[in-house]
Amino acid sequence: MDATNVAVACQGGGSHTAFTAGALRELLPALDASDDHRLVGLSGTSGGALSALAAWYGLQTGGPERARDLLARAWADLAADDPLDRWANAWTVAGSRLVNGGAAVAEISPYHNPAARWGERRLRDLLDSLVDFDALPRLAAREGSPALQVGTVDINGGCFETFDATRLTLDATLASMALPELFRAVAMNGHYHWDGLFSQNPPIRDLMEVPPDRKPEELWVVQINPQEREGRPTSLLEIADRRNELSGNLSLNQELRFVERVNEWVEAGYLPEERFVHTDVHRVALDGEFGLSSKLDRSPRFVERLLAAGEEEARAFLDGHEGV
Repeated sequence: MDATNVAVACQGGGSHTAFTAGALRELLPALDASDDHRLVGLSGTSGGALSALAAWYGLQTGGPERARDLLARAWADLAADDPLDRWANAWTVAGSRLVNGGAAVAEISPYHNPAARWGERRLRDLLDSLVDFDALPRLAAREGSPALQVGTVDINGGCFETFDATRLTLDATLASMALPELFRAVAMNGHYHWDGLFSQNPPIRDLMEVPPDRKPEELWVVQINPQEREGRPTSLLEIADRRNELSGNLSLNQELRFVERVNEWVEAGYLPEERFVHTDVHRVALDGEFGLSSKLDRSPRFVERLLAAGEEEARAFLDGHEGV
């Protein structure tokens, strides 16, 4: 019996995507050791792109243990661990909480804020130390290499743009992480690009547009934004939190609806079975009452908490998933 093709899609959501890194640290070794499942694709947007890239590059250059190491290293480097960075982190989180709560707070454009350029340099240095981008096309060309897709949005063209491993650069990865309120847009190919949260969060259709023998029969979505919430948001802070969650899930649900529609057409016999497959969707979801402002929180304790939560949730998912 052939192994089941699995693709993993990583939703973006700022610091909350440390949860994604924790989940991937458990999911990837399990897939590697499984005789019944094989990884055929990884995708991500924003912080999900960082985790997907670290995981993919680690797998390609040293296997699942190196992927685990790179995922931990990426988030250890992002954590605010020195006095100045801890102060900046606390100020950013508190300022976001005040703004989202309706307080009159002076806001500074990232184009006039020196801290924005410092943050960009830090991300560039992290990505440059983590990944040899020049090696990506060669690694992607290896037989059996899983696909990699990173999502951005072209703010001039008004459309999303994804970069696979043959085209992915440091700038493209940085663009996927360029939250407009905090970072300047990244220039590529004559257009400026922002965080892919506005378009494909995460890219899914691109994972499906592959040769028939690589099409995912299972899609594992690492979801950061809760799909459902109890009660009614009433304060400005609660409203901002839920609005952010809903907008973050909008593109994800549109992408998943595309998968569902293809499944319906396959089952109805409208699509040739030799070119299309039925894809089962599973979610590994972050559970907890986290506010919008905490997506900017890089305090080591919070990052470690999310990493641990991702590992725990992934283990629970694997325990209940037959054959992995």
